[in-house]
Amino acid sequence: MEDCTVKKPPPVPEGEKATAKVVIFKSRIWDINQKSLYLQDNQLVAGYLQGPNSAMEEKFYWVHNLAFEHQKSPVILSIQDGKKCLACSPGAKPALQLESVNITDLPKKGHPRQESTRFTFFLSNRDGISRFESAAHPGWFLCTSARSNEPLGLTRDPGPNHVVDFYFQPC
Repeated sequence: MEDCTVKKPPPVPEGEKATAKVVIFKSRIWDINQKSLYLQDNQLVAGYLQGPNSAMEEKFYWVHNLAFEHQKSPVILSIQDGKKCLACSPGAKPALQLESVNITDLPKKGHPRQESTRFTFFLSNRDGISRFESAAHPGWFLCTSARSNEPLGLTRDPGPNHVVDFYFQPC
């Protein structure tokens, strides 16, 4: 089974000025219907993984986006050791995409917010259930389909066909 320890930045050597370091967290995300997320054809897909297939589940690496107010819990989500980030495409009907961007390059304090907005999701949590709302497209949430083995997507119409409630657990 894969190690789920949190990666922390190295300590600041004595005599050097400490600056804001990006702390990378590692978690599992699965929907309330128990569908895990795995990579297939460069897309995150939600499905029921059992037995040896459970090793296909992607672990998520995430950071707080320092360009946003922390009260909104802005996070940037990635997979593959933080090398592929989830992003929202521009347009009236946004699409979720994976982009080859290093997660530590995005959440820098003082960087223009617009550089990281499409990679940012506002994390809300209620009674152990989490939702991820797009910062670039307010009212649009990460979602899985009611059907198995369908891509992770975005919706502004939560309901039985678009599941927006997830478990988000450090691993």
